[in-house]
Amino acid sequence: MKLLYFAPATSGGLADYAREQANALAQLGVELNILSSDRFPLQPDDRFKLRSTLITEVQGQSKLSNRLASARSRLRHYHQLSNIVATEKYRHVLLGAFAEYLAPLWSWRLARLARHGVVFGAVVHDPVRDYIVGPLWWHRRSITTAYSFVREAFVHEEIQLDTVRPMPGLRTTVIPHGPYHFPEPKESPMSIRKRLRLPDHAYVALSFGHIRDGKNLNLVIQAMTHLPSVHLIVAGKEQSSGQKPIGYYQNLARTLQVHDRCHWIHGHIPEEEVGNLFIVSDLILLTYSRDFRSASGVLNAAVSFRKPCVASSGGGNLRSVVERHQLGWFVEPDNLLALESGIKAALQNEINPQWETYQAENSWVRNAQIVKGKIFEK
Repeated sequence: MKLLYFAPATSGGLADYAREQANALAQLGVELNILSSDRFPLQPDDRFKLRSTLITEVQGQSKLSNRLASARSRLRHYHQLSNIVATEKYRHVLLGAFAEYLAPLWSWRLARLARHGVVFGAVVHDPVRDYIVGPLWWHRRSITTAYSFVREAFVHEEIQLDTVRPMPGLRTTVIPHGPYHFPEPKESPMSIRKRLRLPDHAYVALSFGHIRDGKNLNLVIQAMTHLPSVHLIVAGKEQSSGQKPIGYYQNLARTLQVHDRCHWIHGHIPEEEVGNLFIVSDLILLTYSRDFRSASGVLNAAVSFRKPCVASSGGGNLRSVVERHQLGWFVEPDNLLALESGIKAALQNEINPQWETYQAENSWVRNAQIVKGKIFEK
């Protein structure tokens, strides 16, 4: 069984997910090649092979030039994908992250391959495609054409995919989101606190990953005015020029006079530092807006380190697993009072997380078994 895994993301949760899923599939006997760039986060024990052929445009100095570069990169990546599938006779392809952007310009090549018997699967991390780029008619056409050649759609929560028009050949299957594994910390919590200038007995909340508007960091900082024992670590890099920069949140913290309890680690977080940040923290903040309806990679890192969370989001996988397995406190999204109440509940620590049950039900082995069974099904 031979599989080409398309993974254009080279950092963050999407890249981590692709690597974990690819290794799990390879462990089940799938001959797997990842199509990505040479910046893909390889590890010495990876079981798959990397095709370092994706070429990404260099980002420009302005917002417009960045968008143009991203568009050119996306079109080039799908062109390369279709060429490799055709020339190397792949019969099974898994798209590591479904996205409809510019699909009318690239999907026709893959649709032609599908008509000739190539089976395409796609991991749909964000099943509700309501972020509209351009006119509504273009957005709807993009969604339709992006799904048009896919036979197997893999989601993390039961959902009726909005494909705009009926697609009888598309099957939707729920798969678990496995936990992320990072190197074990090499420092003690006390030494990490000293290095990060955290008081010995401070209650530490961690916001980890890309800094973007949808994480409601502004509400967290506002809530800290009524939570004097809480120190906040914000660790990650800015997601894009269209989002509020880290300086916005730093200025807000100064204005509200909580800046002395905020600790900023701006930029890419090396894998060896991830464990340090999680073990030094008492609480993980997953305070997404109502627009977020996906699974959370940060939650799965938190589970690995046995750290409870305060979470918010729209309906979807994050809410269901947090509540079902008591992994933390789920609060109403975009609501300052609800968020403050959730953190106060965490301070009282009245919860019994079902870590083992969650990990048993949400393993990469189960993920890969389901994907393999569906994508290689006759």
